[in-house]
Amino acid sequence: MIQAYYTGLSGLQTSGTAIDAVSDNIANVSTVGYRGYDVEFSSIYSDVVTTSGDQSDVQNSVGMGSQVQVTSMFTGAGSIVQTDKNTDMAISGDGWFGVQGEATTLYTRAGDFTFDMNSDLVTTDGYHVLGTMGGNIKDGVLTEQIDNIPLNDVDTQQQLNFPKSLSYPAEATSSVEFMGNIGFGEEEIVMSSATIDSDGNRNILELKYNLADTQTPPGTQWNVTATTTSLDGSTVYDTQDGTIAFDERGALISNSLTTIDNNGTDLNINLGEGFNGIVSINNTNLSSSSSADGNMGGDLVGYAINENAEVVAAFSNGKQSSVGKVAVYHFQNNEGLDRVGSSNFSTSSNSGDPMFYQDSDGNNIVGANINNFQLENSNVDLSVSLTDLIIYQRSYDANSKSITTADEMIQKALDMDG
Repeated sequence: MIQAYYTGLSGLQTSGTAIDAVSDNIANVSTVGYRGYDVEFSSIYSDVVTTSGDQSDVQNSVGMGSQVQVTSMFTGAGSIVQTDKNTDMAISGDGWFGVQGEATTLYTRAGDFTFDMNSDLVTTDGYHVLGTMGGNIKDGVLTEQIDNIPLNDVDTQQQLNFPKSLSYPAEATSSVEFMGNIGFGEEEIVMSSATIDSDGNRNILELKYNLADTQTPPGTQWNVTATTTSLDGSTVYDTQDGTIAFDERGALISNSLTTIDNNGTDLNINLGEGFNGIVSINNTNLSSSSSADGNMGGDLVGYAINENAEVVAAFSNGKQSSVGKVAVYHFQNNEGLDRVGSSNFSTSSNSGDPMFYQDSDGNNIVGANINNFQLENSNVDLSVSLTDLIIYQRSYDANSKSITTADEMIQKALDMDG
């Protein structure tokens, strides 16, 4: 009967611990990135009572109560919620974001990040998000357009910093290609194309075709005048004259017009060759088109995160470039991580060291899909937690009753002795 006290007390302790854990899960059912915990129990050693018969293989044991064996992490994914922030991120699959804590690196599934006053990507707690910078930003200007940034080694990840003001440099047009049919008439044919000079200004290249006064059959000969001007036509930068010739079929066979100055930049004029480019075919509709390289300069529109965890900068000229990559860490045993706060975790001997997944070529990869404008909510199932709470409450009441019963039995024994 005395043992019943201790058994009941151990039951009260374990049931109380379980109630605490479930209550914490319920309280954090809407906490972003929260991982729920379950309590696992084990029996305290038993007191073995042998039978009176030496030949009997039957033994009776009396348990000494229960104890908390371990609190284990729920490893399932939480529900995904949509947000209106492009810095909010959710991991689809296995993995953890890395953030720089006060003394060590912490790991979290909570992707509710934002930019602080220094343009650092940080958590709501002010911890810096870790990753690999692209190295293609200098003095607020994009120095290189990058599609994919490989992750550096695990121990070399750094704080991610992206400027609020970023410009895409202008790229001067170096070549313009013209295509079309100028026919076989005597009227002047005009073609034009937009160009970009070295200062990022948008200019116009105009070509004027006129039949040469003297024709040498077979085929036809044309005079061409090329002019580069400012967009409004108020400034003429250069004018070049040339001749082109076509064979009897209308295919281009010669061209003396090759380059022109575009406000300080040499511009190549490509009229094609044969039937690939400018042709002169009679009784066919006149047509023209052009294509030019080069880019207008642009200003930063905003940042976005793609499924490869690339931080992509978008510009007003329609161009995009990766400028960094958010690191996604993996562990041999996620359940071995130690909780530090509601949604942050640190490594332990049970979790193993953080690592990156690698592809067949040995390159570090994210190993999961990253979705921005989304957050992963708590992975606690409220209905399951409420059911567990009822079970543990009943267990607590039953253990309390066992103590009351043992007390009543001892009281009766004492009365009998009296």
